[in-house]
Amino acid sequence: MIIPIKPWLERASDASGQVADRVFSAGEGSEGFRGDSIQSGLRGKAHHEDKRMEFYHQPIMPREILAALEPVKGKQIFDGTLGGGGHSEVFLERGAHVVGCDQDAEALEYAGRRLAQFGDCFLPVRGNFSDMDSLLRNVGIDRVDGILMDLGVSSHQLDEPSRGFSFRDDGPLDMRMDDRADFSARDLVNDWDEAEMIRIFRDYGEERRAVRAAKEIMKARRQKAIDTTLQLAEIIERAVPRVSGKHPATRVFQAIRLAVNRELEMLEAALNKSLEVLSEGGVLAIISFHSLEDRMVKRFMRRHSTPFIDRPEWPEPRENLDYCLALPSRRAISPSDAEIEMNPRARSAKLRVAVKLED
Repeated sequence: MIIPIKPWLERASDASGQVADRVFSAGEGSEGFRGDSIQSGLRGKAHHEDKRMEFYHQPIMPREILAALEPVKGKQIFDGTLGGGGHSEVFLERGAHVVGCDQDAEALEYAGRRLAQFGDCFLPVRGNFSDMDSLLRNVGIDRVDGILMDLGVSSHQLDEPSRGFSFRDDGPLDMRMDDRADFSARDLVNDWDEAEMIRIFRDYGEERRAVRAAKEIMKARRQKAIDTTLQLAEIIERAVPRVSGKHPATRVFQAIRLAVNRELEMLEAALNKSLEVLSEGGVLAIISFHSLEDRMVKRFMRRHSTPFIDRPEWPEPRENLDYCLALPSRRAISPSDAEIEMNPRARSAKLRVAVKLED
């Protein structure tokens, strides 16, 4: 499928015919576009160059992604987790057109500069991949040839203390991937009741000592508000003993991040939307980093790649009405030892790939 990129620019141009520096977003304005620039989206935040930004330059499993999506001239690819543009860059280098989506204004600003050399072939849009149908429709695209989603938090977000994702350095208890969101980790930790915290620590963090962790948080916040990452990490450490090399707060922090950003809910919506926007023969590629995400992706792909369903109480198998995908491999693809050595954060990554069948 070949769709010219020019219509995007024509729709985004100002009255003088000059292309405006804009971020496209779903549901904003009569045409679904934001009029503010990427730079203004930073809302006065300090721009972090060099050392912080260098973490953006390590896309996970680039060779495997290239083999799966086969980007060539004229193909249209939706990169649902643009980040610093690492994956998008390798697509663009091979001639593909890319719509790069991210919630994070800092990521969009950086990727926009990094990929400016590709001109009309690259379009950044601000939003969540769960809205991929409306985001694409707003720029005149109904179908794409490939979708990539690299799930979880980015290296830059982890390494930047002000984002509040990590307890390695002290920072405000935030964890929002989209700084326009009203709800933060501080709100969850200080306002949610004990039962709800226990539930997410168990379900999202798979934390065996969820009850103790929640009770310790309740006890601490009665004394004073919990405002910083190190403050929360120290509280969790009192409730969860260290039994391995991992910090005791790791699972609780993961659970809070997933809840704050509604990541599993957004992933489920995105998986369903992907079936609507993929062209016949289009490829869906998803990289996950923990078991909750991977199980969701695995079940989705298997449910839609099984021609017939058989149950003990049925006299014979029945046609699966959801059948629309083919799996090149039913197993997840893992990064090579060489990649893990170069980028240790890739070690838990799993790539799953599916291809949209013809109707």
